[in-house]
Amino acid sequence: MKKILMVCLGNICRSPLAEGILRSKVNSDEVFVDSAGTAAYHVGELPDSRSIDVARKYGIDLTYQRARKFTEKDFAKFDKIYAMDEHNYRNILSLAKNKEEAKKVKMILNEINPQQNLSVPDPYYGGEQGFENVYQMLDEACDIIANRL
Repeated sequence: MKKILMVCLGNICRSPLAEGILRSKVNSDEVFVDSAGTAAYHVGELPDSRSIDVARKYGIDLTYQRARKFTEKDFAKFDKIYAMDEHNYRNILSLAKNKEEAKKVKMILNEINPQQNLSVPDPYYGGEQGFENVYQMLDEACDIIANRL
């Protein structure tokens, strides 16, 4: 079974969306998808209501998810770790113990625009349209990821 982890800062906006989107595109018997945050601000909380709403608009339920913090143990548990932005990418890499762990970490938008290291904007302060835009970016990246699995 392939195991994929989506990571943003608080694990309430971008990474829960990415988790939900990718889960909707893969066979759960073959691919396990989870999400986490590099900060512990929201541990145990539901995703942001705006993430829940935009996902629901596309038939995806995020209400089973609860925020958790990324830990060093995630390197052993997951085959690929997708960072939503460069700040979180660096935070994840700072916990890697070796090159093998570091090789698992990718910027998610590099799936769409290889080697450009573009960040998924944090929609937290960006209003409703920000969540829609983030959904569309992640949906496109997750299509590519799912097709490769």
